[in-house]
Amino acid sequence: MKALNLYGPRDLRFEDAPNPVLEHDTDVIIKVKVAGICGSDIHRYAKLGPYIKGMTWGHEFSGEVAEVGKAVTNVKVGDRVTACPALYCGTCEYCNKGEFARCEHLSVIGALNPGAFAEYVKMPAENVVKLPDEVGYDVASLVEPSSVVVHGIYKTSMEAGDDVAIIGCGTIGLLAVQWAKIFGARHVYALDIDDSKLELAKQLGADFGINTKDIEPHEKLFEMTGNRGVDIVVESAGSPITSAQAFSLARKGGKVVFMGIPYGDVMVKRFYFERIVRNELSVYGSWNAISAPFPGKEWQTTVHFMKEGKLNVTPMITHHLSLKEGPATFEKIINRDGHFGKVLFYPEK
Repeated sequence: MKALNLYGPRDLRFEDAPNPVLEHDTDVIIKVKVAGICGSDIHRYAKLGPYIKGMTWGHEFSGEVAEVGKAVTNVKVGDRVTACPALYCGTCEYCNKGEFARCEHLSVIGALNPGAFAEYVKMPAENVVKLPDEVGYDVASLVEPSSVVVHGIYKTSMEAGDDVAIIGCGTIGLLAVQWAKIFGARHVYALDIDDSKLELAKQLGADFGINTKDIEPHEKLFEMTGNRGVDIVVESAGSPITSAQAFSLARKGGKVVFMGIPYGDVMVKRFYFERIVRNELSVYGSWNAISAPFPGKEWQTTVHFMKEGKLNVTPMITHHLSLKEGPATFEKIINRDGHFGKVLFYPEK
């Protein structure tokens, strides 16, 4: 089969790879219909490189079941599916408590096991999630990032009537805008330095857009909220700067949840840090998209709201490409050669 394999920073190759084969009775082989680029893929491509040289890459996808092991009962050949890409050890302290996102040996396909930028991918049956007819393959390829977002939202115990600030309007931020509205947020403030992203955020449900370029975000937000701040801050940009600024946006007794990963040291000004202490903020880290029973309610919740049309991911998709275009596309993204929202690959092309 054809696949995208990562050999080092900025060394992604479109080449032949071995087809996956059933090794365990609980294996499921999926014919990949659509696979999306994750923001973490961009960082790994540009800077970090692979865990294993030449590994088939990618972890956000949807497809059709092609083969199943003899012990598989939750799906059958021909079913339309997506799958949770996380692989937990099942033996560490955290797995034994059902805290799978904290597994000591947590991995994701595309790291130590072949991923979904390929014609076929193999998954454990328990990772596979069936799709209703109403959810197409393009939409289903975003079930994983949506589940990442709702995993973090659950931590905040968001309630109807909360005011919410979303920092960063990439895929995670735009999904967070919609989830905040689903959870009943009164006002959603989207923050970014790109006006086009802010316009899309408003199209998807944000009440206000704030361009934070060359300003202190909290000054504008407090002006708009009557010097109160917001109940919940979602940091989804993954920038060292915004990761520090996030503390300044919350009201007294407010909550801050970090979904972005800053690939650099976060230097926190005294003013920002004092907000944690003086305003008695609750601060949450959110990692991955899994809970017990595995893979977690995040997945079924996402599929449900996609089926109901409450999660609208289509406006976020900007590119529909073949796998062969993968290496050139990653180069264009890191060189900022064009506008890229959600990029989807179609291995059948």
